[in-house]
Amino acid sequence: MKSPGFQIQFTDMVSTAKIKSVDFYRKIPRDLTEASLSGAGLSVIAAVAMMFLFGMELHNYLAISTSTSVIVDRSSDGDYLRIDFNISLPALSCEFASVDVSDVLGTNRLNITKTVRKYSIDKHLRTTGSEYDSGPVTNLLKHDDEVDEEYGEGSVTLNARNFDRISHQHSILVVNFYAPWCYWSNRLKPSWEKAAKIMRERHDPEVDGRIIMGKVDCTEEADLCRRHHIQGYPSIRIFRKGSDVRQVPVDEHGHHEHESYYGDRDTETLVNTMENLVAPISLESPILALEDKSAKRPAPREAGCRIEGFVRVKKVPGNLVISARSGAHSFDASQMNMSHVISSFSFGKRISGRVMSDMKRILPYIGVSHDKLNGQSYLTDPEDRANVTIEHYLQVVKTEVMRSSHQLIEDYEYTAHSSLMHALSIPVVKFHIEPSPMQVLITENSKSFSHFITNVCAIIGGVFTVAGILDSILHNTLRLVKKVELGKNF
Repeated sequence: MKSPGFQIQFTDMVSTAKIKSVDFYRKIPRDLTEASLSGAGLSVIAAVAMMFLFGMELHNYLAISTSTSVIVDRSSDGDYLRIDFNISLPALSCEFASVDVSDVLGTNRLNITKTVRKYSIDKHLRTTGSEYDSGPVTNLLKHDDEVDEEYGEGSVTLNARNFDRISHQHSILVVNFYAPWCYWSNRLKPSWEKAAKIMRERHDPEVDGRIIMGKVDCTEEADLCRRHHIQGYPSIRIFRKGSDVRQVPVDEHGHHEHESYYGDRDTETLVNTMENLVAPISLESPILALEDKSAKRPAPREAGCRIEGFVRVKKVPGNLVISARSGAHSFDASQMNMSHVISSFSFGKRISGRVMSDMKRILPYIGVSHDKLNGQSYLTDPEDRANVTIEHYLQVVKTEVMRSSHQLIEDYEYTAHSSLMHALSIPVVKFHIEPSPMQVLITENSKSFSHFITNVCAIIGGVFTVAGILDSILHNTLRLVKKVELGKNF
């Protein structure tokens, strides 16, 4: 008869045996295992393989993957496209520089000034003053209706030999820089000579000396006109003799910064303007006073101009044109040089440096064509390449990048091809812009962390299993070789 204690002990043994039967990781008794040099070598190789494959899997997990698709443009900025630019033209005066836009739908905007700024620059592209004030745009100037053939010669003829001497003899020198072939110069000539004659009678230059009106033929005195940056005809400039009272910068010829006159050109208006210039000056003490500057603006100190700003255009093929424009001046195409340096030219909203670096981290080639013309120079030789139009053909494509964080980054990229061609009329700088109706959508694909962990476990288990198989094959092979050697010895 079995005792109760024995029954309880037997039951515990059976329960323990049942639990051990579900052990999938059974241990081989230590006395049945044997360390070997081949096993150690395989273990080292397996460990190295695990580390290498783990590193590759980690790199793949951290790497950014993207998918690219081309779709119809669904831009959030609507039907308009913003163009930002900064262009320096060392041979075009801010006095006449104009930015115009047009497109295939019939839009034609001339001389945009609201979003465009101009600065006079020297030949080294350095700014020589504050922003150039274009003033109100005047396309229709008043001239004398009747031409009097008996007007005579009232103004003094100036040239390179007598210009400085005459200007130093009078407090105010008003000069008409003209060209005989110019239509507007010929319209001005009668009223100019009559006004000069009237002023000479009222203020005898030999006695008064406060004002004198002169004229310069720019076809005969090209160097003199170039020295005063004359690019349009006729150009009326007002020169004032230096004074210790007015703290104004003096140029190399001993004059204060002179002004350009843009008012009406009839005799009455010219005479009234001259009288207003003389009125503040005492005959006994010819000290220049501040005067009314209506219809007058400071003349450009240098012949070049930097134009910067932006315009908004419709998303259709069109043109952005920089040219010399005036409704009351003529230009000599053979003397016009449209050389320029493009500091920047881009489309769409400005992208910050941080956002751009994030985009380049996703796709290194993104942003390469964002400002493709940046730093490009298109310089021509004034002697050999005058009257040359420089054209740029731009094809614009919008690119949208959707981050895994659902952040949308928009960028416009473009291709650019440039060419020089002989101008049939006044040379210009022209940008032909052709927006694409399609856009590129780049989506950043996020990766699952659980997928990464699964792959890591597969790597460890796979390498361990393969190493075990190799070790078993190697061990059995060595045993078979030993048995064969033993059989030979017998």
